[in-house]
Amino acid sequence: MKKILVPVDFSTYAENALKVAADIARKHNAEIITVHMMGISNAVLTKDHVGTIDSLFFVKLAQSKFEEFLNKPYLEGLSIQQVVKNYQDFGVIEELVIEHEADLIVMGSHGSSGLTEMFVGSNTEKVVRRSSVPVLVVKDTDDFTIKDAVFACDFREENLEVFKRAMAFFKLFDIEVKLLFVNLPAESFMNTSEISKRIDTFVNQLDPEDRFNSDDVLIYNDYTVESGVFNYADGIDIDMISLPTHGRKGLAHFFTGSIGEDIVNHAERPVLTFKI
Repeated sequence: MKKILVPVDFSTYAENALKVAADIARKHNAEIITVHMMGISNAVLTKDHVGTIDSLFFVKLAQSKFEEFLNKPYLEGLSIQQVVKNYQDFGVIEELVIEHEADLIVMGSHGSSGLTEMFVGSNTEKVVRRSSVPVLVVKDTDDFTIKDAVFACDFREENLEVFKRAMAFFKLFDIEVKLLFVNLPAESFMNTSEISKRIDTFVNQLDPEDRFNSDDVLIYNDYTVESGVFNYADGIDIDMISLPTHGRKGLAHFFTGSIGEDIVNHAERPVLTFKI
């Protein structure tokens, strides 16, 4: 863990993400890269400014905001880069990941009412869907202690590589992982034998150090994947939810459509995603 990218809109939620990133950076001797996209935040671009001040001034204004925003005791001693972009394009997040060789994105969230400011609606899913590195979405930092996490997966072959990366990440952070398969009704229903066969096939394709027993996977029956993940997490009071994502069409298999975004937006716990 060498570099952590934190999108910033100068809101309370962005500061929550920055605090978490600072904690991770301090433990792993990593650098923080903060990025502000001026085309999104009303905190910088007010109606009085628009049309009267050119983009160069906007950049200077954002840099001034950065100085104030980053003047926090919990950032002392950490290496921090500031990046300002004067347009609204969430594709630039992945470009910055590649340019700066970031290992992780940490984003702040408003919780059940959705991500605020620069992380509204589909923008959140764009970052999660496009990011080649894990994306950690946090709600608050009152007690950000991650000792255990649930990794929800359908155990199809396309998840093999992302599973390996997820397990390596959890090992790096010394996080105990609980594996979850959400079994749905109707045409998606699978009996125990069918699920076990799929899991066994998945396990046999893993490297020895990543292998596990089919009994290690909890099969949770529910009406939707979202409710299954949340109900399981609530039942055992897990610290974090983690999911695989798909770069072309949102979260893979039963994490299609708006379910992935719903989990990221509605979960009270931190959510960590890995791109397939």
